[in-house]
Amino acid sequence: MEKLSNWVVRHRLLVGLMWLAITVVGAVIAPSVSGRLQSGVHVDSPAYTANQQIARQYGGATSSPGLVTINFPAGQNIDTPAVRSELAALDARIAKAMPTLREVSYASTGSKALVGNGRASTMILVYPPQSGQDLPTSVLDQLTAAATAAVPGSTVHSTGVQALSNGNAPSASGQSTVLTELMVGALGALLVLAWVFGSFLALLPLIMAFISVLTMQLFVYGLTFIVPSSTPLNPAVQYIVALLGLGLSIDYSLLIVNRWREERAAGKSNADAVAAAMRRAGHAVMFSGITASLGLFALVVVPVSLVRGIGISGLFIPSTAMLVALTLLPLVLSKIGPRADWPRRRSAGRVSRFWTSWSQLVIRRRVVAAVLGLGLLGGLAAIGATINISQPTGSSLASTGPYADGLRALQTDGFGSGALTTLPIYLPTAGQAPTVVNALDRLASVRGAVSPTGPAWDQGGSAMVLAIPTNEVGTAHGGTSLADIRSTVPAGALVGGEAAQTVDATNATYGAFPLMFGLVALVTFLLLARGLKSVVLPAKAVLLNALSVAATYGLVVLVFQHGFGSNLLWGMSATGSIDTYVPMLMFGFLFGISMDYEVFILSRVREGYDRTRSTRAGIVEGVSHTGRLVTSAALILCLALASLSTANDTTVRELAFGLGAGVLLDAVVVRMLLLPALVSLFGKVNWWLPGWLGRLLRVPSSPESAEPVSGERIPVLVGDD
Repeated sequence: MEKLSNWVVRHRLLVGLMWLAITVVGAVIAPSVSGRLQSGVHVDSPAYTANQQIARQYGGATSSPGLVTINFPAGQNIDTPAVRSELAALDARIAKAMPTLREVSYASTGSKALVGNGRASTMILVYPPQSGQDLPTSVLDQLTAAATAAVPGSTVHSTGVQALSNGNAPSASGQSTVLTELMVGALGALLVLAWVFGSFLALLPLIMAFISVLTMQLFVYGLTFIVPSSTPLNPAVQYIVALLGLGLSIDYSLLIVNRWREERAAGKSNADAVAAAMRRAGHAVMFSGITASLGLFALVVVPVSLVRGIGISGLFIPSTAMLVALTLLPLVLSKIGPRADWPRRRSAGRVSRFWTSWSQLVIRRRVVAAVLGLGLLGGLAAIGATINISQPTGSSLASTGPYADGLRALQTDGFGSGALTTLPIYLPTAGQAPTVVNALDRLASVRGAVSPTGPAWDQGGSAMVLAIPTNEVGTAHGGTSLADIRSTVPAGALVGGEAAQTVDATNATYGAFPLMFGLVALVTFLLLARGLKSVVLPAKAVLLNALSVAATYGLVVLVFQHGFGSNLLWGMSATGSIDTYVPMLMFGFLFGISMDYEVFILSRVREGYDRTRSTRAGIVEGVSHTGRLVTSAALILCLALASLSTANDTTVRELAFGLGAGVLLDAVVVRMLLLPALVSLFGKVNWWLPGWLGRLLRVPSSPESAEPVSGERIPVLVGDD
């Protein structure tokens, strides 16, 4: 590391020009990145294959339908001649006014599946023209008005998954952009940095973060030309790269600048202070960046394009932040560091009295601290175990409004909420349709099936059948509808729909979870074992990280699934479930990111132990020097993620809240409470490393002595170590 910093300082002009060129190119390219990203999810599954085929011939039939229910006037039913005539006229009117819509009605099919209880109501299914489109609520409103006028005296309602979701989402005025959120996150970070440094040094981490984020955007832009078409990068990538990149870049720069300041306060020259900061803090940054990058990259084992795309991009987030901190930052410190450290506070470089006292208190009450910390994490993890990883039910998407009324009318009429997730079935031969409809009608888990007719549904000799489940497919109450339908249709038939694809994606995602966890845990353990020269510390870190992530799941469940605070924060009611991809992405990010703080603290603890041969002295030195640093870094990352949570996307919002809450929980409870308590409890056992593993990891057999970093005397508690 010292060789790298010396090379950077010697070639500061070359390095500076290189980063200037990268920054300029990144600034030019950044506005074009969003145009290269693709929405949607690709997954190798039967439903995805079906949807691809259906989209080619039947466009928007892959979407969840819009639903219009018509309750006839008292004394009339579907068999009343006047009603039949009025429904036929309504069909003709819709076809004329909205010729691109794909409509399915009783008037065009005569299907009993579209007739409600007592034959006193009927349901119309409406699909958008093209795949990937959502049916606008304005179209549903027009259809409601047209049906009300066409069938005098009737009561008409409309609903649909998208309509209900819009009713639960913030208004368009609440939408935000990446630039807006980046500015909000940067402003919050600047306030924390100003409090930490009290000088113009607070600007350095922000400048490094700005360059890092532009470089990451450049990497993402290049990836869009490299990654295969089966793994397109989702627009969510740009949000995550910008905000997570901002937080990590500031964290890494904060660690190095803080250590440089300590070395300057100890009386070293600027050049020696830069070299010492890079030798100590730079090594920790490199170690953290590699660990976090590999942790995020492990997401590529999940066979879902959204997760894989984020995993590929995630490889460059910590690594780019690390590269900027290790090359550009020492150059800047060597050139303008002392001048930027103005006005310099007298406390610069000294250990924190608060964190020194805190570490001593935790060591004295280590059993109580361990019980409290593990109890809190265990309680939240128990709540996290109740997580419902599925699509939210229609009733949880909106409880009031016209579309919620439409859902209740749908259920009252006997159609059931399963109509919201009606499944399209592609049949290669049109003649198969009647047989398939009859077979599906006999299933207890299916409300009924219908084969739509008309020009929009007449496509090259194939046919479509729409199966209406009793319960909503993809939700916690979905039952066996999807499995029953798949086992009933003949060979060659393809069962598609948004809900079916979500079920397949969920199964694929969490089927790969054990493999991903195993890879991340193994890589993390080996890297930490080499860096900390211990077996116990990395094993404890992996277990605590897993517990910390589980506890964070508990917080997300409380806020989103159960709605504690969701209305206050975002004006949305409880969803009743957590988005399919959020737990997996949270694990990948948190497991990698939390290792930053683990390395920051334990590397300093190891440093103190190597010098004093006292575990307690090492704990006090590590916590007293890094306590404020870690909590400040966590607060900065949390503020960046909090700004990301304003995005008008439920997945991004849940992910941002989970990551922000998880970072704070990890920094405060795990790193500042449990870590010192458990290290104190384990004592000398912390530093045990079998000889064979040390040789395998190429760890020196005896630790190097560490030179004192300041003239301060580190307080040591009396007792066995």
